[in-house]
Parts: sequence; structure tokens; C-alpha cells
Amino acid sequence: MINKITKGPSTALFPVPAVLVTACLEGGEPDIITIAWTGIMNSEPPVVYISVRPVGRHSYRLIKESGEFVINIPAAGQAGVVDYCGTVSGGVVNKFKETGLTPVPASHVQAPLIAECPVNVECRVRQVIPLGSHDVFLGDVLAVHYNKDILDEKGRPDFELIEPYGYCSGEYRLVTKKIGHYGYSKKEKQR
Repeated sequence: MINKITKGPSTALFPVPAVLVTACLEGGEPDIITIAWTGIMNSEPPVVYISVRPVGRHSYRLIKESGEFVINIPAAGQAGVVDYCGTVSGGVVNKFKETGLTPVPASHVQAPLIAECPVNVECRVRQVIPLGSHDVFLGDVLAVHYNKDILDEKGRPDFELIEPYGYCSGEYRLVTKKIGHYGYSKKEKQR
């Protein structure tokens, strides 16, 4: 017999990425918002999403009005900065100045890349879907930038160097232990 306990509906998917999203209006100050509700929606063309609360989020207005954003993927050593950017409002605090993070011009959007984040994904809003507590911004990926020092000899991201982590029910947790690769189960069955 399987021993299960049923609970009410919740957002029980974990881990989810913890990322820093930048947004900016033309001529304005850029802002950083910590987002955990993010992921891939489509491969061809590449489409990603972020979900943002419309109420009380300074970056929400910047993303909605500009139609652009950058998903900046941090390394494990930046978890403190990620947490901080999720606890203060960009309407009150300049998060770039407070954290010492460096804004770098993007190649396709007004929102800056964060130099210290090993991966940056430039996006243009394709569609906004209001769902209740959050609005989902579907974003067409325009460019992806990698810090050279995190790429392996084949030019792919080295996850041991990045040490990606996720957000799990209020905790930040590492996700670096490799347990297999795409297609490995078929190869093992052929033995």
C-alpha cells in the first residue's frame, strides 16, 4: 500500500530557478527583481516566461511598459544578493547601487545585463497572461550571453563552475549533482 497524504492545491513544484530579472524604461533607472516563477515555454522559437505580481512590484510596471526584460542567472555564491533583491522594492532602493552589481548594456533591449551573473537572457515580451496573483510574461529570447570563465572546452556552460541553485519552499538549494544525462536510460537498457 502507498502511504500518501493529500493536501490542498499549492505551487508544489520544486526546485524552481531563482533568478534576477532586470527591467528599465527608456531614460529611467534600471531595476532588479528576484523571480522564482520562471522557466522555458518553447524551444523553436525559444520562449521563456516570468511570473510577476502586478501589485506592489516596481519592476512589474517597467516590464509591462517597456515590453522587455533580461533574465540574469546567478551562481550559488550570489544567493545573498538574490535574496536581498527579493526583499526590497526598486521603487525605494537602487538595487544596483546597494548590491554593487554592475549593469552592462544589452544588445537588443533597454534593460541591462548583470555583469556578475554568469548567464543573461535578453527577452522581448510576446504576451502577458493575467492568472490571478501573478501575470505571466511570455518572452521571446533575443540573445543569450555567457561569462567566458564558466564555459567548458566545447563552449557549453559548466554547471560545476556556475553551481546553479533553486528555490524550494522558502529555501535556496544547490542542484549540481549529476545523476544522468538525456537518453542514458535507453543506453543502459541496451546492455
